[in-house]
Amino acid sequence: MVSLLPNLSSPISRLSLLWRPSIHLTRKLQLHQKTVKPKWFKSFSAHCSNSISNENLVVLGIETSCDDTAAAVVNSNGEILSQVISSQAELLARYGGVAPKMAEEAHALVIDQVVQEALDKANLTEKDLTAVAVTIGPGLSLCLRIGVRKARSVASSHNLPLVGVHHMEAHTLVARLVDRELHFPFMALLVSGGHNLLILARDLGDYIQLGTTIDDAIGEAYDKTAKWLGLDLRRSGGPAVEELAQEGDAKSVKFKVPMKQHKDCNFSYAGLKTQVRLAIEAKRINAEISLASASDKERQARADIAASFQRVAVLHLEEKCERAIEWGLNIEPSINHLVVSGGVASNKYVRARLEEVVKRKGLKLVCPPPSLCTDNGVMVAWTGLEHFRLGRFDPPPPANEPEDAVLDLRPRWPLGEEYAEGKSEARSMRTARMHPSLTSLIKASIKQE
Repeated sequence: MVSLLPNLSSPISRLSLLWRPSIHLTRKLQLHQKTVKPKWFKSFSAHCSNSISNENLVVLGIETSCDDTAAAVVNSNGEILSQVISSQAELLARYGGVAPKMAEEAHALVIDQVVQEALDKANLTEKDLTAVAVTIGPGLSLCLRIGVRKARSVASSHNLPLVGVHHMEAHTLVARLVDRELHFPFMALLVSGGHNLLILARDLGDYIQLGTTIDDAIGEAYDKTAKWLGLDLRRSGGPAVEELAQEGDAKSVKFKVPMKQHKDCNFSYAGLKTQVRLAIEAKRINAEISLASASDKERQARADIAASFQRVAVLHLEEKCERAIEWGLNIEPSINHLVVSGGVASNKYVRARLEEVVKRKGLKLVCPPPSLCTDNGVMVAWTGLEHFRLGRFDPPPPANEPEDAVLDLRPRWPLGEEYAEGKSEARSMRTARMHPSLTSLIKASIKQE
């Protein structure tokens, strides 16, 4: 349950999403003032009145949910004033994937520099900001913590409100920055290394989950395939497999499309990964030998596997998307768009195939540019800005917050309410320690208004 007012008497203000209509925000703070009069109240109350009532909003967004340290500054006109990303590509190549502790240390080393560079490139200081937005989940707890601590430090030092952002909602809403004609309701397919999600976006903060992965996401399957084929992981597995697949015969290896018998919108890539691994073993491909050093025959074998894998992996997306669009149109007949976002949405083959799907269904495909598909600070800043306009934010954190302060991190945080027809028994045992969905929290708080 999300409270409508912060527990101002608490020495630690947790970074939880507070859902308050902006027209009532100042009045509520004034009513609460009778009980507690924190030092920041007067200036913050005036700040809220001024900021929400005009369109000159400037938000700093911070993203550290996985393996990239990112920050950006965006204004309410949709202008990207700056964007900075520090990649951990070398670590990914060294460890063959994300190593949480190493990723945390890498974030900690560069977070101050990344945020400062984002401000410098925007020709702004913290005093010019309206608010700070930061990803609080889902993601790796160790990594999330670095970004949240930095955001709280900036907000506390400069008396700025905070907006806690859902990582997958940010991937969804960045499409509204790119295409300002994109209005609710719309469909969205979110595909990345850790997520496969099909949602119906009914309104800001109101989502229906039509399908998700019951095991591995498509990005994870791409990464593992790249690793087993001995590809260069410094670019990440997806681009490496996509490039090699162009040299191969996509029908040379007969992989089975996952979950053909399941008439729902859920995904599964664990079985396809196993099929790929067995095909690589059957062809005696040695991943220790780099692609550049492989013989022509072995390079062709690797390319055939890459192309065959990609064809089936994306066909799985196509089939589930078609069904999800049908479900979505039954719920909201006015849907006109399918948003495809997340790191895998950078893949040109994925975009081309899904373009055919939406054409058959009479919809328009909306894909952010590749630089806004992978994890970035722009999507966090924009999502924070959209919620800030509705008065959904926290007050500035207390000054001199202790380093061991309990932070509200949500590593397992669903975005929307699960659609009844889309529920999977295979996922029923995976709900332990899962935070209530963003949508359910918003609905619960609205009922308390």
